Amino acid sequence: MALIHSSLVELGKKLEHFELEDPNGKIFKSRELFGKGGFMIAVMCNHCPYSNAIWKRFNTVAEFAKKLDITTVAINPNIHPNYPEDSPAHMLDKIREMNIEFPYLIDENQSVAKSLGAVCTPDIFLFDGEEKLYYHGRLDDNWQDARSVKEEDLREAVMLLFSKQEAPKIQHPSQGCSIKWIDTVTG
Repeated sequence: MALIHSSLVELGKKLEHFELEDPNGKIFKSRELFGKGGFMIAVMCNHCPYSNAIWKRFNTVAEFAKKLDITTVAINPNIHPNYPEDSPAHMLDKIREMNIEFPYLIDENQSVAKSLGAVCTPDIFLFDGEEKLYYHGRLDDNWQDARSVKEEDLREAVMLLFSKQEAPKIQHPSQGCSIKWIDTVTG
């Protein structure tokens, strides 16, 4: 898998609200999911080794954020016949395997990923209580080895947001596999 980095997205950009289904067909609306303290969105998938390496750590940050009224959702934009591991059925497997307690939603037409400016999986976005982008970057400084993590960028951003402080000055990009854009993937 080729490693790419997330693109620069301007902080302060307002969230474009959305409605997406989970793998069971239940509809979720971002306006209803949005927490009082903020909203975290992770663009993830099942097959990407970079996403798979951070799922458990991301879940831990999501649990921490929930205690601070910051809610979480994960979005899978890689619904494509060439990537059967990312199918809704396999998303259900991932939810069970990783014990995901927040909605893991299907972005079948990739409109949410595009509106966010996402380019890779994982690609993480944290919005403040006014629905403005506060943080866009990596989970931490070592996607491969949880034991070697020294900087927990996302957790620190969550704490700063909760403390009503300015967003982190340095926001390192996420890194992962490219999103499998429908209009550029050929069979």
